[in-house]
Amino acid sequence: MFANGRAVRAPVLLWVWCVYLLSFAGLAAPAHASDATVAILVLKEHGVGSPALAQPYLDRFVALAAEQNGWSAAIGRYYTSRSAAETFVEQQRPHYAILSLASFLAWRNKYNLDVIGQVSVSLVGGKQYYLISKQAADLGGCKGQTLASDHADDPRFIERVVAEGRFKLADFKIVPTQRPLQTIKKVISGESECALIDDAQLADLTHLENVDGVRPIWTSTELPTMVVVAFPSAPTPERRRFQDNLSNVCADDGASACAEVGIVSLKAASTADYAAAITAYGKQ
Repeated sequence: MFANGRAVRAPVLLWVWCVYLLSFAGLAAPAHASDATVAILVLKEHGVGSPALAQPYLDRFVALAAEQNGWSAAIGRYYTSRSAAETFVEQQRPHYAILSLASFLAWRNKYNLDVIGQVSVSLVGGKQYYLISKQAADLGGCKGQTLASDHADDPRFIERVVAEGRFKLADFKIVPTQRPLQTIKKVISGESECALIDDAQLADLTHLENVDGVRPIWTSTELPTMVVVAFPSAPTPERRRFQDNLSNVCADDGASACAEVGIVSLKAASTADYAAAITAYGKQ
């Protein structure tokens, strides 16, 4: 199934597979002594695909992960909304999560998250951001003009981390959008002078019609990949084994499986790998 030149189903299956791989990485860990449910959360804001489409696949793989790890019970949930994901966190007390950078920064102190890994994947966006326009020549040309974006719901992240202080959303006349392609089409149609998009949206630009003249006129620095975190509810020995095995998941026999679902790399990481973004985001 395709929409506007992109596979809709692939990103959903990718995140389900990420959950499976992360669970597989913990095979060396012993079974839990208690009956506590092991919950795994995947949160990709502004992502493609719906939670409803993802859930049946996620249930299947989490059940397999529970069997392999000796967990007495396990659940997994995929979300594209931070508020919905937060309800899950508060109710289920998950052990692990894969989070987009903005969500991680917002939740880091609130939930005392421990960085244990990072996953780099294709086609999910959030690695780099752009201002695009048909008429404006640079960032200055967009200021004071209309700016369409589906990323304007997190001003702190955009202004401090993405823009690095070069602009604020208040510098523009914001045109909020709900869907990634809707943002680009606002510029194509002339309804908005400029748009703030990410790398996944920029890749979509080549699949659309009437895009002549629409181009990036400002580019952010590259941001860290999505982060794998452990919540305080994860026992320390389980967490350490989990982290130690991350780099082995996509090696040897797992290499082709990772490639098929778009995983570029999966490896252990620490807070130091996200230090620049954390500093830019500032104290909460």
